[in-house]
Amino acid sequence: MKFISRRVHAILDYIVGILLIFAPALLGFSHIAAAKYSAIVVGILVLAVTLLTKHEGGVAKIIPLPTHLVMDVIFGILLALSPWILNFSDEVFLPHLLVGLFSIIAGVCTAPASQHGVNPKGVLS
Repeated sequence: MKFISRRVHAILDYIVGILLIFAPALLGFSHIAAAKYSAIVVGILVLAVTLLTKHEGGVAKIIPLPTHLVMDVIFGILLALSPWILNFSDEVFLPHLLVGLFSIIAGVCTAPASQHGVNPKGVLS
């Protein structure tokens, strides 16, 4: 079921990317290197992909939205599993797991088609 619009997805991507970058400091796990850097790196990747996506929130509009959605699912899987893959689950795992699962759900549940009509010149109206 595709119940997340492209516009809402773009907004969520920016929020998630920024929150992941600041999560180590906000949630008190910045002293755990693997936990900190996995969150920050995924946050930067989320923001970069969002800026480059062909959707309402994209700036450069290079990456097709279906590719972006697949990348969201991949980032979500990696983030959700990172506490166990990088061996920091004994200290912190819930933020990574929850945001990872959220990313997977957002990637699967976003409507890839535009909600706006496309005029003959191919520009969203």
